[in-house]
Amino acid sequence: MTTITAAVLGLGRIGSSIGLALKRHNARKDARQQFHITGYDSDPDWVETARRKGAIDSAARSAADAAANKDIVVLALPYGEVQGAYRSLKDTVRAGAVILDASLLKLPSMEWADKYLPAEAHMVGVTPILNPAYLFDGTDDAEHAAADLFDGGTFLVSPGAKSAKDAVELTADLADLLGATPRFADPVEHDGWIAAMEALPTLLGVAAFHTLRESKGWDDAQRAGNPAFGRLTHRLHDTHPDDLRDFLLDNRASVVYQIDQLMETLQVMRQILAENNRAALEETLIESSKAYEQWFQHRSSARWGDPGEPPRQQPRDALMGGFLGSYLSKRLRGDKDDDNS
Repeated sequence: MTTITAAVLGLGRIGSSIGLALKRHNARKDARQQFHITGYDSDPDWVETARRKGAIDSAARSAADAAANKDIVVLALPYGEVQGAYRSLKDTVRAGAVILDASLLKLPSMEWADKYLPAEAHMVGVTPILNPAYLFDGTDDAEHAAADLFDGGTFLVSPGAKSAKDAVELTADLADLLGATPRFADPVEHDGWIAAMEALPTLLGVAAFHTLRESKGWDDAQRAGNPAFGRLTHRLHDTHPDDLRDFLLDNRASVVYQIDQLMETLQVMRQILAENNRAALEETLIESSKAYEQWFQHRSSARWGDPGEPPRQQPRDALMGGFLGSYLSKRLRGDKDDDNS
């Protein structure tokens, strides 16, 4: 039985869930490969949680130690730690290793990969679009990791310019194994999507909290905080301010564009409310509600009505006879035990 060594750098919800999904595969009676997972996180509490939940087999004291000589390296670190991680991998990552970068932004990561990684290592950007069952769950910590976090979701795959075809296909097979459907995404378009879907909600939460915190009524109003307010502002709880700063600045052109679009919409809605225009407000809410319901149905089913879109299939066992198994067997044959057991 082939053993595939993997490092998961960053043991928050995404990283720990990847570990749990790989362990779920290990537990299958017909699994021909076993993943051995080394984890790393700068937060010792998250390391301990990941170990307790069974997401990792062992923990390393540094990103470099965790990634040394591994077949697959998953980067799921806080955004502000990603560049430093690439720098530390320079002298430890093995030839032929595949680095799966789950950072929110792909263009900066590709620059860092080109700058720091040896030519023999292959970086592929991935963005997990989660199981729709977790769509309204904004928590992002190791305690809320789950083996099914990616089931029925999508993995946006953004290869680096130097990524070998084999590494890209391996990434797609691994997405299948985790329960997601791979979909390729241009890095430039991807970072624009992230400005709309991640940065804008984050900024709304920060702006709302800052506005309320500075208002005269905050001392009393804060007592009414409920899940709606918590979901809006949770990034201030689970993401370090330095990570938020770098994430917003490194994609600032796209973020500024989204802010401009939002400000125009808010001005219109402000005017509607100020004029007590019941008909306009009702029309806006009905149209938005219908469009949202349509989006929600597409998101829940992962069917977007694209021309020629194939029927959604159950995740296939990519490792049983697919590319991932054959590629790793070839690459590892010279220096790993690949005997059946």
